[in-house]
Amino acid sequence: MKRASTLIAPLLLAATAASVAAHPVTVTSCDREVTFDAPPSRAISNDVNLTEMMLALGLSDRMVGYTGVSEWKTLDETLRANVDQLPELSPDYPTREVLLGADADFYFAGWNYGMRVGGEVTPQSLASFGIAVYELTESCIHVMKRPKSSIEDMYADLLNLGLIFGVEDKAEALVEGYRQELADFSANLSHGEAPGVFIYDSGENKPFTAGRYAMPTALVEAAGGVNIMDDVESSWVEIGWEAVIERNPEIVVIVNYGEVSADQKIAFMKDNPAFKDIPAVRNDRFVVLEYVEATPGPRNIAAIKRLAAEFNAN
Repeated sequence: MKRASTLIAPLLLAATAASVAAHPVTVTSCDREVTFDAPPSRAISNDVNLTEMMLALGLSDRMVGYTGVSEWKTLDETLRANVDQLPELSPDYPTREVLLGADADFYFAGWNYGMRVGGEVTPQSLASFGIAVYELTESCIHVMKRPKSSIEDMYADLLNLGLIFGVEDKAEALVEGYRQELADFSANLSHGEAPGVFIYDSGENKPFTAGRYAMPTALVEAAGGVNIMDDVESSWVEIGWEAVIERNPEIVVIVNYGEVSADQKIAFMKDNPAFKDIPAVRNDRFVVLEYVEATPGPRNIAAIKRLAAEFNAN
């Protein structure tokens, strides 16, 4: 971390004082109301996409580390440059001891994004140690009923983080920029017949895919398509291949991460006779999204644009 110069230090102090003066603030996190008497100063984020939200808001100086990236995902080079000064405290989901050992006062995570229902790391289990938790909105479906996924979920998380850390002006400007960028793009998007899209995350015996509560459903719809698993009442979920074959997707979106590459996933589908009559396979219509693009975060708008370009390629 660079030391502030004497010229800008008064400005930083003034900004910090203004942020503290705005507190306490209360935000909604899934089915809880969480009050922050002051901005956190020792935050930890889990997973690539949640960490990128923190970085997009310029909060690396409020963080003591991040978790859950290197076990099975590759840290993007642009992200790596922004977290050089921060340690990865755990390659997978952190234990409670990891968070306590870092003296954290804030944990940004989600259900199945660093926390598990019934696990040892939950908002309730961390509260007694003075660690406040803000939950990723997309993941709230695991603990409460909620509407289907929307790009508004990502906006809500950025705006809530802005309030929590006292950088609401920056969060509002960031979200407004995303809204305008998407509105301008959508205004010029041709609206033909929406192609049926299958989201292929992983798995060979049974595919892991995105249902109506996972962010890819919102991305596909914003790009002019329809997720063929939109009626599946879940977020990220394992299904049977029979449903994929029956629903005959015109396009397959590959989520790229982990030990099995996107090319290997494409080859699996193209080499399997069971899939030969699926239009997406027959016409070689695959689109690859990186994990960080397909999960809620600052790269969602660019992902929508790329999906739309592929949907309209023919």
